[in-house]
Amino acid sequence: MYPDEIKQIIEAGIHECTAIIEGDDGKHYSAMVISPAFSGKNRVQKQQLVYATLNKYITDGSLHAISIKTFTPEEWQTHNG
Repeated sequence: MYPDEIKQIIEAGIHECTAIIEGDDGKHYSAMVISPAFSGKNRVQKQQLVYATLNKYITDGSLHAISIKTFTPEEWQTHNG
């Protein structure tokens, strides 16, 4: 998979989401995902939302490994100070 494909899948699956994908070896990626849908959720619940959008591709082997960091818009602002 390509980073742009992963970005489109995540953004289509999570409401008002912005995904920033890094990685170009075709196997290992990192994602920073920002969405108000994460408000009120703990870290695991946030990651589960993202994994749910990618599960098909992880299961069929199209996507080998991805690390995910999730942020609400407010958390993202703080993170980027």
